[in-house]
Amino acid sequence: MAPLLFALLLALVAGIGARDQVLLAQLVARNGQRLSLLVVAIGTGAAACLAAGYAASRAVPELDRPVRLVAAAMALAIAGIEALAIGPPRPAREPTQSLAAAGIVFLAQQLTDSVRLALFAVALATASPFAVAGGLAGGSAALALGWLGGGKLAAGRRLRLARALCGIVLLAAAAGTLVQADGLSDRIWRSVSP
Repeated sequence: MAPLLFALLLALVAGIGARDQVLLAQLVARNGQRLSLLVVAIGTGAAACLAAGYAASRAVPELDRPVRLVAAAMALAIAGIEALAIGPPRPAREPTQSLAAAGIVFLAQQLTDSVRLALFAVALATASPFAVAGGLAGGSAALALGWLGGGKLAAGRRLRLARALCGIVLLAAAAGTLVQADGLSDRIWRSVSP
């Protein structure tokens, strides 16, 4: 259950101000709150989550736990850097009304975004299939917030700051995972426990 909750929280944090969330908010601001647009965004997010979970499940049997933790820390660090370096996308000048075109753009963004990288990291570190469900729930919640926020979220001036804070949280998670890989957390726990 812990991998599910951890993946949910990390995916939700990583999804705040993410490219797919902002794009959805921009499309809602331009075209109105079409439920079909939210369904497409969540559907492509689910496909990207399954791809990240599948990649992690293929790597788990091949790697020892310390190596998995280092790889997970690297994925979290990349997600944090992505959150810090890549700002919200600019609104498209002529956004299409086509759900298929929107789905292609969403999927292209979601396959390499910080939400899926965080999910991959948790699934790899914990070797738990429940991480995929948590990542899917957290990413979907972030998208729903973007859909509900619409124009307010798309025009939000504090979005860049929120995204930077998310990046810092992801980098902190990467550092914590790296400490576990070194076994330092176990040694500290043994030294302070009676």
